[in-house]
Amino acid sequence: MSADSPLILALPKGRILKEVRPLLSAAGLEPEAAFDDDSARQLTFDTNHEMIKIIRVRSFDVATFVAFGGAQMGICGNDVLLEFGYDEIYAPLDLDIGHCRMSVAEPIELSKTDDPRKWSHVRIATKYPSITARYFADRGVQAECIKLNGAMELAPKLGLCRRIVDLVSTGDTLKANGLVEVERIMDITSRLIVNRSAFKTRPTEISDWIQKFEDVLKAKAA
Repeated sequence: MSADSPLILALPKGRILKEVRPLLSAAGLEPEAAFDDDSARQLTFDTNHEMIKIIRVRSFDVATFVAFGGAQMGICGNDVLLEFGYDEIYAPLDLDIGHCRMSVAEPIELSKTDDPRKWSHVRIATKYPSITARYFADRGVQAECIKLNGAMELAPKLGLCRRIVDLVSTGDTLKANGLVEVERIMDITSRLIVNRSAFKTRPTEISDWIQKFEDVLKAKAA
């Protein structure tokens, strides 16, 4: 992308977007009205800055768009960053939003007699196979990961596996499906991310936006 083209900021659909929205305004970035219209089908949005546009994509896709240069900046959880490990992504700021945790969960009945310390081999349904495999490998446990993109809670019910690794916020979804957390892998927050190549070719513009978001965080903490 040439230096006279607008910068593209990739934002995640869903829960995190509601937390991102006030940060955008505080940083002086206002999307066009359609951005706040839940019925709008468009994915690209103009802003009050001629040289920055917003795209709205799935949370996992934010990192991919930024890593491969489709977007120069983005906001996504560190779960996504750790799962993909893209070298082309620089994550200068923890935005202190999107708080949740990545946990191992299993059926409540199983948990009454199960001892995670005795595991040697586990079959896990998750959309985070890389993180999951590394986590268990560090403990000397062999993990057979079944990749699912959603509805993880169904896997134990339908006999696909006995345990899952997924993001947990309130724990209500686990409870509703007869599951309980048995181990916490990591805490998750959302980060401002930048394409490294874009940062080298357009350092002033991107640094200005990093600074704007950093100022917002400082004001929030004051």
